[in-house]
Amino acid sequence: MKISSTISASQAGSKLDSGDAASKNRAVTDWGDNLYSLTVGDVAEASLRFTVVLDPLSETAQKISSILKVISKIPGVSIKLLLNPFPMLEDLPIKRFYRYVFQEEVHYDSQGKRVAAQAQFKNIPTEPLLTLGLDVPRAWVVRAVDSVHDLDNLKLDALKPGQNVDAIFQLNNILVEGHARELHSSTPPRGAQFILGTPSKPHIVDTITMTNLGYLQLKANPGVWQLRLREGRSNQVYQIDSVPDKYMGKGGESKGDGYATVVVDSFEGVTIYPVVKKRVGMEAEDVLEPVDNVPVTSPSSAAKTKKDPVGAVWDQLKSRVWGDSKKGVQTTASNVTINIFSVASGHLYERFMGIMMLSVMRNTKSPVKFWLIENFLSPKFMSFVPHLAKEYGFEYEFITYNWPHWLRATTRKERTIWAYKILFLDVLFPVGLDKVIFVDADQVVRTDMKELVELDLEGAVYGYTPMGDSRPEMEGFRFWKTGYWANHLQGRPYHISALYVIDLKRFRQLLAGDRLRQQYQMLSSDPNSLANLDQDLPNNKIHEIPIFSLPKEWLWCETWCADNELRTAKTIDLCNNPLTKEPKLKRAKRIIKEWTELDNEVQAVADRVEAEAAKTIGQKRHDEL
Repeated sequence: MKISSTISASQAGSKLDSGDAASKNRAVTDWGDNLYSLTVGDVAEASLRFTVVLDPLSETAQKISSILKVISKIPGVSIKLLLNPFPMLEDLPIKRFYRYVFQEEVHYDSQGKRVAAQAQFKNIPTEPLLTLGLDVPRAWVVRAVDSVHDLDNLKLDALKPGQNVDAIFQLNNILVEGHARELHSSTPPRGAQFILGTPSKPHIVDTITMTNLGYLQLKANPGVWQLRLREGRSNQVYQIDSVPDKYMGKGGESKGDGYATVVVDSFEGVTIYPVVKKRVGMEAEDVLEPVDNVPVTSPSSAAKTKKDPVGAVWDQLKSRVWGDSKKGVQTTASNVTINIFSVASGHLYERFMGIMMLSVMRNTKSPVKFWLIENFLSPKFMSFVPHLAKEYGFEYEFITYNWPHWLRATTRKERTIWAYKILFLDVLFPVGLDKVIFVDADQVVRTDMKELVELDLEGAVYGYTPMGDSRPEMEGFRFWKTGYWANHLQGRPYHISALYVIDLKRFRQLLAGDRLRQQYQMLSSDPNSLANLDQDLPNNKIHEIPIFSLPKEWLWCETWCADNELRTAKTIDLCNNPLTKEPKLKRAKRIIKEWTELDNEVQAVADRVEAEAAKTIGQKRHDEL
């Protein structure tokens, strides 16, 4: 209050004494001097005087301190720093070692080459488990491209004397972000699909407009781009009226040729505000495809609608011979790609992921494409995946989505990974992808995954397996049977997120992504909520976004399921056991008989790739000599 009133009085005085040159440059000086203040530079001689009020135990202070240090070296500048900490703290607010790279001038070495700016960390404790990452502008898509270290699980005391942790990060894309609205109503055109490309290749990336603030995000790079509405429902209902941005003002109007020009000429990215209007005759239409009349229920595996078995067999036979009449695509093993996505962080889980991928390929006869979230993968594993794909004949794609600036972020990496499993399903994949299966990295598959793709979800947007309920000694840990969850679920099962199939088309029709993000934004304000984010969130929304309960054999884990159910299990998950706390690597070798064989096979491929790389490097050095 004192700061606010002092600044207001200073500004008011300057306006009243507008003819006084001294009053125009009046400094705010009535702050008082005490042990919590620090002055740098000569206040009397300075032409630029900064007064900074800062909480020293804040993440903002970690960044601002480096900026102030550089500013203080500029001639004619003085800085008065007032420390304003919270008087009482229940927890240490800073949980990171941080350096902001900001130099006052360019430096050159003795050869005249520019010296790269560096951040140095000294005297860091060596015992804790650390993660190395970059704090970059929100419009940057950055990932590590070269490092032999596990950047998510660094133990400095495990390094050799004098050894450094080296990593090279690469800026892959600069984002085009935006907030779209309809011309007359100013409401978000929820579900409208945009594409970004060039004249020769109009469709390079695509996205869906969220109901949440009409937000859209497209990956781009410096250059001139064309923004269009995607062919299909979006282009039939809407047309682009204008695309102003914060730089161009009204310079981005569509010229009636179906696209608007977007110029990416800054490392800060571009924020656009697309304005769309409905085409003549489509004023009453909704861009979302009409939702069919399939009843949306949340059936348990024991209460599903009974079907005529003969009719079901005949329908399946017709589908395999003549194809699916609804989609016009034959559902034969030869031309249907099974799409599987997963996420892993750290070398151990990447090892598990390689085994999971091999187990899928051993049992699935159809073509398979893996969608891997690159945000958390190490450079070593990302460079290994192409070799694994070549060895076993699968497709792959690394995908990413930057956390929206308006959505409350989580600082714990574990929770961030959980969030990516559920919060961005409608925008993480290309809009043409209709169905995808999530498989945890620490899972072994024992069945053809096409069976899960073809499973009838009876109108639900996704299918999960209920948590196991057949191991008696874990009864005290089944939190969903009492309190809030018992009242909320009302007899429905609590579902586990280690394996689930998503009908993306249905997911988008019902705006499930928008509903999940809205619920997350509301609940995440309480740090004690969403303890298991990737499970709690969909189970919490079960009344609005029903979950189809998969048969229990689709997922078995020793923690929750009885031993006699293992022989019929289609997938085995290494979920944590709060009783034994047995390491997953040890448990995998003990439980899964084929695990060691799979592990050795993947490692043999890795050893061969490493040997070939070493041979290539050796030959190159020989040629240079």
